[in-house]
Amino acid sequence: MKAIFDTISYECSRNVTKSYSTSFSSAVKMLAPSIRQDIYNIYGFVRFADEIVDSFHDYDKENLFELFKQDFYRALENKISLNPILNSFQHTVRKYDIPLELVDAFLKSMKLDLVKNEYKTTEEYQEYIYGSADVVGLMCLKVFVKGDDKKYEALKNGAMKLGSAFQKVNFLRDLKADFEGLSRTYFPNTNLNQLDEISKQQIIAEIEADFEAGYAGILELPLEAKFGVYTAYVYYKKLLSKLKKTPSAEIKNARIRVPDYQKFGLFAKCYFNYKLNII
Repeated sequence: MKAIFDTISYECSRNVTKSYSTSFSSAVKMLAPSIRQDIYNIYGFVRFADEIVDSFHDYDKENLFELFKQDFYRALENKISLNPILNSFQHTVRKYDIPLELVDAFLKSMKLDLVKNEYKTTEEYQEYIYGSADVVGLMCLKVFVKGDDKKYEALKNGAMKLGSAFQKVNFLRDLKADFEGLSRTYFPNTNLNQLDEISKQQIIAEIEADFEAGYAGILELPLEAKFGVYTAYVYYKKLLSKLKKTPSAEIKNARIRVPDYQKFGLFAKCYFNYKLNII
């Protein structure tokens, strides 16, 4: 039965989320059950695309990525895929009428990771951020508003800013892995070999501005989504706070993280704030 296969597909997307990101998985659990699975479906798709370009070094990554891309378009056309991740994602794309240009922009940025190691201009950097992060926020927003186009248009900017903030925090946290392991640098006009406090603080100020704009959008989200998105926001704000306090030389040589005991405290605080209508 097709329903059994779909259930297995959804479980795959859920397991991908739990396996690759315990923090994001915890935040998704704070979403209403009615939208939770579709966010898992989106995450599974974007995670697999990212893994192809970042991790599969012993294989023909360009060919694998092209096959993945083509298989997605076939899945959308056929309304099914034998790849469980693509099968679940195409279901969400069709269910919420997610614009194909969002998926195209995402795949374009991921493909850049195969050929581009440095972003020298602000324009290049912003285009990459849009495709790798902003559009993912917009895909999720499509799910959150459940087809309300007016609400979607009103919240677009906040969703994009929040996506940008999350991505830039990841860039700053993963400087060592990106620069040494993948020979990549995303921040324009920044010498990572000589990252100083001034450059670091400039990057952080940019992220803080994104967070401020993103928070305004969180306040207007539907109740089904607000708690989960707010939880992710608080987690990434905590991560940014730790990066802000970490000397630039240390950021280049270690991956800063939020310990599990602090995560539990943050999630508990988010719950009480939500219940007390502070957000």
